[in-house]
Amino acid sequence: MTPVTLWELNNIIKDVIENNLDDTYWVMGELAEARQASNGHFYGELIQKDESGRNVIARARVNCWAQQYNLIRLRFLHETGQEIRAGLKVLLEVQVTFHEQYGYALKITDVDSSYTMGDLARRRKEILAKLEEEGILHDNQTLPMHRLTWRIAIVSAETAAGYGDFCDQLLHNEYDLRFRIQLFPATMQGQHVEESVSTALCQIANEEEKWDAVVIIRGGGAVADMSDFDSYQLASIVAQFPLPVIVGIGHERDETVLDYVAHQRVKTPTAAAAFLIDHQLEELSLLNHLQQRVSQSASNLLKNEQNRLEMLKEQIPLLFRTVSQRIGYRLDLLQQRLRQNVERRIQNESHRLNLITSQMESLNPDRLLKLGYSITTHEGKLVRNPNQLHPGDHITTRTEHGEIKSIVEA
Repeated sequence: MTPVTLWELNNIIKDVIENNLDDTYWVMGELAEARQASNGHFYGELIQKDESGRNVIARARVNCWAQQYNLIRLRFLHETGQEIRAGLKVLLEVQVTFHEQYGYALKITDVDSSYTMGDLARRRKEILAKLEEEGILHDNQTLPMHRLTWRIAIVSAETAAGYGDFCDQLLHNEYDLRFRIQLFPATMQGQHVEESVSTALCQIANEEEKWDAVVIIRGGGAVADMSDFDSYQLASIVAQFPLPVIVGIGHERDETVLDYVAHQRVKTPTAAAAFLIDHQLEELSLLNHLQQRVSQSASNLLKNEQNRLEMLKEQIPLLFRTVSQRIGYRLDLLQQRLRQNVERRIQNESHRLNLITSQMESLNPDRLLKLGYSITTHEGKLVRNPNQLHPGDHITTRTEHGEIKSIVEA
């Protein structure tokens, strides 16, 4: 067998396709990617999924040149009210092409506008409606962000480029802000995404007090791969999660159900890091402002007290003289009162002494004897009652001019 070059083989395939296929085919599928280049040309990817709606079983590149695409786009927008975008289930009229360099592709010649929302968009709409009906759609968005959000739990694939970009930007920020992070590894692509991410989130919830926020990040990729995050189970967990959840999945054009229920949706993993840095910068700015206010207030207080001390210093001599005068006046007044009180006390005591002297003189026995009274004693004791005496007792009777010795007979 004679070998052929790749270019020759591709030309053979091209001839077979052009000579044996119909001019166009109507093909059903879902637009996993859809973008219009700066030159106006349209490029995308058409996929077909299995009956479960989860696994892609066929893919094909699709394109449409600018002039043709503008006509199709305007008609589609007019008939459906929306742009041609990823996630739509479409019915396309295509021409099968094969390029020697770029390979197999489907060239779009028309679009049937009766096909609207694709499985991705329809499922997303149904999930959001269910969450809204359960009253939990916006629960996570109402949680307050911690003033200092620096303990970050990360759900991502350990080897993902997006995870590395996030860590690099967050930990090596130009403001030298400190963050503590921990990865909770999860599968971020394929049929195990729902189970793996749910498990990681449950692990974080079990140690909720250790974290300030959760970041779910994944780098860009095919739009069809993002459908793994259009899960009711994941959306329900995120919506009711006890910590603020920041979602940075894919690129700016990518969109999943988690974007609608998370506390904060950002475009990319690096945008998630930028959001956390900006949040800390706001708090740092507030702290700096408060520090300046405290410093200024303290400076003003010290200045006012210094002025007050200077005023008091100037007033001390005057106050001393005033106080001295008042003390002198009070001492003179107290001396005068003391003298008056002492004189009054001496007079009162002198009068009292005279009264006592008079009383004592009136009770003097000699005075009573002069009045004709006598005093009888027995054995030195005053006789007040005759019953005190017995016959034969010796008694003494004292009179003004002498004593009488007697013996009691009866």
